[in-house]
Amino acid sequence: MVLLDEIRGRLAEVFSLKTYKIDHVVHGAIGSAATYGAMLGATPAQIESAIGMFVAHSIPWRAIRAGKQLSDSKGASAAISTEAAILAMQRSMRGFIGPKDIFRNPEAIFRFFEPTSEGKLRWTEMADSPFDLVLSHSGDDFAVMGMHFKLGLYEHQSAGALQGIIDLIAKYPELLDEPQGGKIKEIRVVAYEPAFGIIGNPAKKDPKTRQSADHSLAYIVATLLRKALEFKARHKQLPETSAHGGGGGGGGANDAVWKSLMLAPADFQEDATAIFHPLARNLMQKITFEHGGPEYDAKYPDGIPTSIIITSSDGKKHDSGLVMYPAGHARNTTANLKDILAHKFKLLGDLALNNAAPVIDRFNSLAKLNAAELRTLYGFEIRSS
Repeated sequence: MVLLDEIRGRLAEVFSLKTYKIDHVVHGAIGSAATYGAMLGATPAQIESAIGMFVAHSIPWRAIRAGKQLSDSKGASAAISTEAAILAMQRSMRGFIGPKDIFRNPEAIFRFFEPTSEGKLRWTEMADSPFDLVLSHSGDDFAVMGMHFKLGLYEHQSAGALQGIIDLIAKYPELLDEPQGGKIKEIRVVAYEPAFGIIGNPAKKDPKTRQSADHSLAYIVATLLRKALEFKARHKQLPETSAHGGGGGGGGANDAVWKSLMLAPADFQEDATAIFHPLARNLMQKITFEHGGPEYDAKYPDGIPTSIIITSSDGKKHDSGLVMYPAGHARNTTANLKDILAHKFKLLGDLALNNAAPVIDRFNSLAKLNAAELRTLYGFEIRSS
């Protein structure tokens, strides 16, 4: 998993698939082919052949993510592409040969979209790749060190908005005093591209499927607020925030609030308890999403630049300021990431296991396991529901 993520992360740093409307799972599939081949003892030539085969035959476009209501295949995009990559690797190890040197092939996606050596070579000839790819094998300069861990189930691009909402309701809990959200008049979200284009489309204010709700900033923010309103109505207050605090637009943690409101699978049910919940639907209509322009765009992907302004029913404006590094981001320094992730692991693990704690401990001890223990890493029974 570390090797796969390193390859995927380094490819993402040097070639933007989204720019050319190609689905971002391509980089993961290339990493999967290389990792799967390495695990099975494939030769470098066989791994190159498999990667070439996948890139030449199985490039997915972002068509699966377009439209008002998204399909099951959107949610399975990474798995479908990885399946194709694994099959290419199996074929390659059985002697089936794919195209070589796919990163320098003039008619593969890389040089086709970013041509190199024009005027020096014919279009059909190999030339330099449009990028250099650097992979780490030691030290601490790994791609994952600049990534973002989701603290619950939500689309990556919405993390800054969630942090902004959490900072604001922790600082101004009176916004939640009316259980139906009556104290909240308007929620204005400002963010960067591609967030605005991917999850901010006005058509996504009416999600009808899990996949569409997952890619609707309005739904994600409204559902977090719905849960906050329900929590406040039930307990008369929000959970005490940790010493890490929040606010200032710097990605303050408010760890206890993150944990108590964490989005889970039940929050994407296609019924009146979630996607069609009347309160969530009402809150969605109060949300406007704006593109912050070049000032915001320039700050991504270093951070997840987002700002939130909640206007209360009395006309007061509550501003989160610019959130760059929300809790979960590698550059966030305020959240207790291990504590929040431990809550996430238990929340999700308990859905499938009678007692998730021992299994979570096993995975957390991965570096200390011997060969026999590693062999039975996934030796546990999944509870059917």
